[in-house]
Amino acid sequence: MRIGIIGSGYVGLVTGACFAHLGHQVICVDNDVKKLTVLKKGKVPIYEPGLEELISENVKKGRLKFHASVRYTVRQCEVLFICVNTPPKDNGEADLSYVEAVAREIAVSLPSYRVIVDKSTVPVETGGWVAKTMKDNHRKGVAFDVASNPEFLSEGTAIRDFLEPDRVVIGVSSKRAEKVLRQLYAPLKAPILVTDIKSAELIKHASNSFLATKISFINVVSRLCDAVGADVDLVAKGMGMDPRIGKSFLKAGVGFGGFCFPKDLSAFLRISEKRGIPFNLLKEVLEINEEQKSYFVQKIESEMWNLRNKTLGVLGLAFKAGTDDMRFAPSVDIIKHLQSEGVTVKAYDPQAMSRARPLLKKVTFVKSAYEAARGADALVVLTEWSEFKNMDFKRVKRLLRHPVLFDGRNMYDPKQMKKLGFRYHGMGRPS
Repeated sequence: MRIGIIGSGYVGLVTGACFAHLGHQVICVDNDVKKLTVLKKGKVPIYEPGLEELISENVKKGRLKFHASVRYTVRQCEVLFICVNTPPKDNGEADLSYVEAVAREIAVSLPSYRVIVDKSTVPVETGGWVAKTMKDNHRKGVAFDVASNPEFLSEGTAIRDFLEPDRVVIGVSSKRAEKVLRQLYAPLKAPILVTDIKSAELIKHASNSFLATKISFINVVSRLCDAVGADVDLVAKGMGMDPRIGKSFLKAGVGFGGFCFPKDLSAFLRISEKRGIPFNLLKEVLEINEEQKSYFVQKIESEMWNLRNKTLGVLGLAFKAGTDDMRFAPSVDIIKHLQSEGVTVKAYDPQAMSRARPLLKKVTFVKSAYEAARGADALVVLTEWSEFKNMDFKRVKRLLRHPVLFDGRNMYDPKQMKKLGFRYHGMGRPS
């Protein structure tokens, strides 16, 4: 099939590259000329494992192309995915101005029947507004369908998530659109859930909000474990063995970040408030997430007494391993808090330092984890990169002024760290 991807950001690039990999002819559209120049060379402006190789391969095979014109793409493609940004407004609502602008441009360019698919994470009823915008602006007599096809991509594993999904959700209002989308996803051999458009839109926000709730829940449990001397990893393991609960997203740490969870929770909360449905649970989930970062800083203060004029080596800046994404990364708030207390920060991240530099002023960015440790009063782990797991801690201990480790991701075995001579502080784990 011929597919147009409008918006070549994170979701658009992964979606376009994966559809091309499945054998479809794909055009990715973006209005950023510099980005298009990079993409046409088979390079990628973001870090996602395997994505650059997948794009390069399919560009060479002629299945993946990049273009600046929405009009051209609409005329060439049968299915059009809207993958533009939906940033949060100050009140938490999603800004849908980019979605509206794209819908209008598609409408005036329609040569014949097309399926227009919302792939961006949008609030419920967006599909109706897209359809209205299309009707108000399209050529009379040209048929179209609007559909919803929420993405469930996790940064760091996005290609696998697309090609090996646990489900594909398509929200449609016609059998014709359903047939097209079923055909599109047929190569994946995945379960397909067909719903109405509003239900599909709600599934994405409800899913992310529930997963974020699990994270905040286990983070509060970690504080209780600290208070009574229990081990949150064992508590989470015991909980996760219950199939009604499951082990996923029960990993205590410094809180969730990235673009999806904070944005989607705020948007879902705003949606419910506008319709008179109090969703106070989500308010608490967001509040707990903010508190968890402060709680971690308090751990550092409790061990080090006065923070002024201390130097901390920070390992990890991205909101999670496997990505260079700094959006809503807990590291930003934690480092700024430490700096406000007079701490000097030396930081290292395998992928995210170029994106972190504009966000974190007066931070010394170094070239390795060992350089971050050199001469520091303690080491702070904020992202669970595998290279941090496999460090030579005897060497780390020699480089540090004091053998103190604050493990914000519970990467290490407290007993092993103690055996190596470290004063270890995890999240809800006995020191």
